[in-house]
Amino acid sequence: MKRGTLWRKPMSAWVVILWVVCSSIAVGMTVATQIQYQTNEDFIAQAFGREKPQWKMLRLTGALKQQVEDILTHPYAGTRLRYWVSGQRTAWIIDEIGKEMPITMGLVVEGNAIEQVKILVYREERGGEVHQDFFTRQFQRVTLAESGGLSSNIDGITGATLSVDAVTRVANLVLVLHRRVLGEPAQ
Repeated sequence: MKRGTLWRKPMSAWVVILWVVCSSIAVGMTVATQIQYQTNEDFIAQAFGREKPQWKMLRLTGALKQQVEDILTHPYAGTRLRYWVSGQRTAWIIDEIGKEMPITMGLVVEGNAIEQVKILVYREERGGEVHQDFFTRQFQRVTLAESGGLSSNIDGITGATLSVDAVTRVANLVLVLHRRVLGEPAQ
């Protein structure tokens, strides 16, 4: 046997093993942590209690789709949004990108004011503090201002600016959509 032949076979096996290990580490590093704080079903059950209404679908076309994109400040890929309604109360579950990954949020609106904001699933590496009560409580009783924005300023969180912005945009969006599905005039 040649000396080079014996060396190459074990070396090629080590190269393959090293490549597999490095690839696994690289894939693991790019997968963001996903923390589920509450399931969609539990959020809806909490929002409506025993009365859990059937979900409905709001089609996003024309001027409404443009309004959604203006509020979110980017094109919205979907053509429909699911929501739940009972009387003057609506609940929405919406995903919005924080920095790189979607944040799943549940929002309840009643009487044209936000009653509750919950982070259901958080997938970013940083900024997860947006799920905590000290942050989400700021949205309670917030309505639409005459300007079309929120009626109250929302305090940010150091290191979570993009997540805070995402939650704020979605809060603004659901207030507009709430009026739309209840047939009330937009401001």
